[in-house]
Amino acid sequence: MIEKRDIEVYFTELAWIQDKNLRNKVINVWKTAADQGRWNNLQEIPFTLLFENSGLLVDHTKRITALVHNVGNTRQETLNKDYLIAGALLHDVGKLLEYEMKDGKIQKSAFGQKTRHPAAGAQLAETCGLPKEVVHIIAAHSHEGDTMNRTPEAIIVHHCDFIDFEIKKRK
Repeated sequence: MIEKRDIEVYFTELAWIQDKNLRNKVINVWKTAADQGRWNNLQEIPFTLLFENSGLLVDHTKRITALVHNVGNTRQETLNKDYLIAGALLHDVGKLLEYEMKDGKIQKSAFGQKTRHPAAGAQLAETCGLPKEVVHIIAAHSHEGDTMNRTPEAIIVHHCDFIDFEIKKRK
């Protein structure tokens, strides 16, 4: 069973969220997703099932959060940096529900056959009381968001996510 302290160890980037209440809610979303998905170790979850050797979801999430942090600190526009970091940390949390371990192999879960991770993650974040702006970032980060009017924070997370995806896919 994954504990909240494990999530804090995995994601030291949580410290970039100034609002302690928001930081705790981000941790709670990860914990809830791990519990619902019956994961015992975040280090066994792949970044994607779309290609072999994609690496780990935790590492992908850390790379995206670092990219987002750098972009957010470079832009001159007014951005909510707490929402930006929270959205980056949670953008793929729905994969804990979309994937499952079965017979020692990671595969799409029955839930994941019907609901992709952006929708699952957004719904989970909303249930856990995250601000609607963070829920939007999660929902809009992938192709599902292409028809949405993404906020600047959602645009940043979306593009940073696809930078990492496209580079990892080529290896």
